[in-house]
Amino acid sequence: MRNFLKVSILGAAIMTLSGCGFLSVKDNLDPKAMDIYGDMYDKFVESGGDLGAATVWRMKVEDGLTPDDIKTSIESAAVGTGLMNVGEMPLSRQLEQETGEEQRYLMIYQYCSPQIARKAVNFSPYFSAYLPCRISVVEDEDGGYWLYSLNMDMFVHGGKEMDPDFKKDAMHVRDSIWKMMEAGASGGF
Repeated sequence: MRNFLKVSILGAAIMTLSGCGFLSVKDNLDPKAMDIYGDMYDKFVESGGDLGAATVWRMKVEDGLTPDDIKTSIESAAVGTGLMNVGEMPLSRQLEQETGEEQRYLMIYQYCSPQIARKAVNFSPYFSAYLPCRISVVEDEDGGYWLYSLNMDMFVHGGKEMDPDFKKDAMHVRDSIWKMMEAGASGGF
């Protein structure tokens, strides 16, 4: 009953906000699109309206792992995926230099496959705003670490259906980022 109510509310909201516009695109959507948006809605509500919580993957890092352990694990998991480390943003270190005050750890790793990135932008130039893929390492107030990344299920299934070749590449990126996060969170290689 809860799922029926949720789908009904989501459907009514879509119809109200977009009217017949939604009906004109619904046949072009990925078969999992409505499930993706239903999950987003649940997370949005559960989080008290936090858009980030609705659109991002989050993993707790096992206690005892250091930022160096996390980095090594993410890098090791990236080997063989075709995703290259295209940049690192040591934000906490930069803030410490700017303020002279110690900061909780905040690092952003950026990964990309130029060939797949080009295919994504050819599919929709809006995807360029999501490039490169990022995994953030955030230290919480208790000294624990968390990993965050864009929910790649939205990328693969959240909109219009992709052609099979691009969808295969998109799934590869999705699975690679997930694998890298799992490795970083567990200290695996």
